Amino acid sequence: MSEIKKEEIEVMGSTVPFFTYTMGETQYYEFDTSKCGPPDPMVNAMAGLKLIDAPNKELVMINHKKPAGLLDKIGENFNNRTEKLDDGRVKIIFSYKGEDSQKADLNQTSCHG
Repeated sequence: MSEIKKEEIEVMGSTVPFFTYTMGETQYYEFDTSKCGPPDPMVNAMAGLKLIDAPNKELVMINHKKPAGLLDKIGENFNNRTEKLDDGRVKIIFSYKGEDSQKADLNQTSCHG
């Protein structure tokens, strides 16, 4: 199996590096906010979710914990699954949810109402 080639990309509004790579038919966008405090995880997730505009695109977020506020905010708009990494961090993978994803308000980057 060949090694995944990750390419750094610029994402409008992000505060951490973003990378993209392709596996099979799916294009992934990935960022790591595991060493960041609020509001960086939410800000970067919202910036990255703007890239998820088709079923063959997914966003991978590496964080120090499961981002409950973020999941509450966009859970109806994107599918997500969480994996616990060996080092204690979590990986959340967001995927497109059709019309629900198109309705998401990704400009609100705070966790509180």
